[in-house]
Amino acid sequence: MILDNDGQPVWLRLLQNEDMDVMNFRAQTYKGETVITWWEGYHTGYGQGEYVILDHSYRELARFGAGNGYEGDHHEFLITPEDTALITIYNKIPGDSLPVGDLVAGNVLDGIAQEIDIETGEVLFEWHSLDHVPLDESFIKPYDYFHINSIDVFDEDHLLVSSRTTWTVYKIVRKTGEIVWRLGGKKSNFEMGPGTDFAFQHDARSHPDGIITIFSNGSTNKGERSRGIEIKINEDAMTATLLREYTDPEELRSPTQGNVQVLPNGNVFVGWGSAPVLSEFDHDGELLFSAAFPTEGESYRAFRFPWSGQPTDDPMIAAEMGPEDQVKIYASWNGATQVATWQVLAGSGPEELESLALAPKKGFETVITVHTTEPYVGLQAINASGKVLGTTKAIKLEDNA
Repeated sequence: MILDNDGQPVWLRLLQNEDMDVMNFRAQTYKGETVITWWEGYHTGYGQGEYVILDHSYRELARFGAGNGYEGDHHEFLITPEDTALITIYNKIPGDSLPVGDLVAGNVLDGIAQEIDIETGEVLFEWHSLDHVPLDESFIKPYDYFHINSIDVFDEDHLLVSSRTTWTVYKIVRKTGEIVWRLGGKKSNFEMGPGTDFAFQHDARSHPDGIITIFSNGSTNKGERSRGIEIKINEDAMTATLLREYTDPEELRSPTQGNVQVLPNGNVFVGWGSAPVLSEFDHDGELLFSAAFPTEGESYRAFRFPWSGQPTDDPMIAAEMGPEDQVKIYASWNGATQVATWQVLAGSGPEELESLALAPKKGFETVITVHTTEPYVGLQAINASGKVLGTTKAIKLEDNA
């Protein structure tokens, strides 16, 4: 769902199949336009599903899966400046046929990064963790030894790949897959300065001037709190320095999921993953905003973006009749961001409606109380300039008593 600055729903979409999940919901840019994107499918530790792109009117522009016969995973769906998609894949490999390192009993999950041409589905690049990273780099047993959970564009020729269970971020060559360096973990190529160590991390992102942001979940068995961190790397001196950290006053511990988003004004927005909290900090780490949602839910990542939605369907209306000609009107329009005012219409028939009252929009559903003896009512959604954006169907009050 999309929420406004007051935490009110702006748009929500419910899946028809309750066994499916939606992950990684966010705004991105595709072909020069702002779109909303997500992954949906089945999730059992890793995902098997599809990637979806909607335009500002919530019309589906694209829906696609992974290439080369694989199932698309939920951990990453990033649209690049070239309008390609970076996605993650998990693939079981028998432990007695590994391409690198010692053979093991049972299966091992190969962490795969793919770059896909969204329009054609062509696989432009494919990287396999088992071709480049041995099992002994991991901090857990072999099965999920790598757990790829983010891919980012480092520069035109390199990608940044995060492995949760090796506690490492890898810079890899975009064409060959060769590992250039490791940040963190057992084999870090950097001298890790005070506070730069991270564990079971998510969402490694590259920024200008050698800055990398990471959501460090921390090691729960050591009682470590989760935190967002900004690390400055020097690729000449091969040093890593902590610039800032972002922690919740309640010392939240989030064993899984989470992300760090640097906003255009320099503030930092943190989604706390399995801890049901969203936070915004100023650049110096002071908490400016915090919101919580029921603990029954989780948000893999949370983002703050400007968004303008203009749905193509009509606004919705419901009504209840009360005593003394009182009528309670319920007005809503899923996804509409420009509505400022609701105009209540009433009349003797569906085609004879006239203006009865005006009321400012309040939240996802606005409740408006009017008095009328007319049998039919309707609504118009009006923007701040007085333009009518949409009109509901007319409803007969006796049918809604």
